[in-house]
Amino acid sequence: MHADTPALIIIDMQQGMASPTAGPRNNPAAERQIATLLQAWRTAGATVVHVRHISRTPGSPFWPGQPGVEFQTALAPLPAEHVVEKNVPDAFIHTALERWLRVRGIRKLVIVGVSTNNSVESSARTAGNLGFDTQVVADACFAFAQVDYAGVPRSADEVHAMALANLNGEYAVIVASGQVLASLATSSFIPPLHAAL
Repeated sequence: MHADTPALIIIDMQQGMASPTAGPRNNPAAERQIATLLQAWRTAGATVVHVRHISRTPGSPFWPGQPGVEFQTALAPLPAEHVVEKNVPDAFIHTALERWLRVRGIRKLVIVGVSTNNSVESSARTAGNLGFDTQVVADACFAFAQVDYAGVPRSADEVHAMALANLNGEYAVIVASGQVLASLATSSFIPPLHAAL
């Protein structure tokens, strides 16, 4: 595999995220897209990092020992794949993820997972600020409906789109899974995409 191949960072694809109690969400095909990307990375022998949230709030579905903490079966890490456990949304905070990537000479990241406006956005912001060439795969992430600060209900699609807009061009480049797969096959990193999300 080309030395400049990006690492695939899969964020918080845990059983608790698949629970109906998590609320209305968008992009129901996200898990399928993530699984496709994961298989492509494995086939290419490229680096995969699985991130999972371990809550510090008793009663949370992500509290240690709860079923919600476990990885979704279809996206569970292989023994040789790196696992990062975090306690806050940002996958770089108190996890040594940056050092782990630097030691391996990894400069480029492809981020997928949940939720777009929380752990994905915060991790992508830090990745960009740290100087990693970062891409977020729009159709391999999803968000949940939310009420905004003005009290206006926002659909999951709206929350997702706004989070991607916050990132695009400043912290990361927003891409589609098809483009990522094509670039992996040619070991080339995709230039910025300004297509409709």
